[in-house]
Amino acid sequence: MNLRLIGIGAGVLIILSLPLAGAIAGPDFAGQDDGKGGGLFSALGLSDSSRTSPAARSAPTADPQQPGPAEQPRTDSRCGPEVSSPHGVEAQTCVLVGEGQTWGRSYYRNTSGRALDAVLTMMGPAGRTVQIRCAVGAGDEPGLCETPKEASAGGPESYSAVAEFAVPDDEGELLLRSGSNSPAPGDR
Repeated sequence: MNLRLIGIGAGVLIILSLPLAGAIAGPDFAGQDDGKGGGLFSALGLSDSSRTSPAARSAPTADPQQPGPAEQPRTDSRCGPEVSSPHGVEAQTCVLVGEGQTWGRSYYRNTSGRALDAVLTMMGPAGRTVQIRCAVGAGDEPGLCETPKEASAGGPESYSAVAEFAVPDDEGELLLRSGSNSPAPGDR
């Protein structure tokens, strides 16, 4: 075998594996975890820390003078399906519960080529509603829109969240609606 050919092949293999290594590592969204894995969550680089054993999360660091990161509190989530529109918007909306608080979050990706407006509404028991507007920039970068955390007033099943993505003009054309309790597209 020609050693030069083997060297070139090894170099190409290394170069091609770099994007895979980056996708596996993913960006760190400040420890925000939704308790899910796969799909849009993986594309957003959000990892599932609940898969790590408690012993591994609390294992001492090599240098006792340098404390490790604080263990993140458990966050449970109830998410609707990942949905997409022919206009280039993808989203998944969830209700999250942790430490006696409940909030809504929508993960999105906007490939439409234009800036959009998003409105995330979380509805709870006794007519409680929280709503927030989020600017969704033009571009392919994943993002999230999140309501403020509120004290829980019931079980997670008594909450739902809906995100609506629209064109920010006079007509406000609705491009996509994503809900935390929506059925999967094949379940209708």
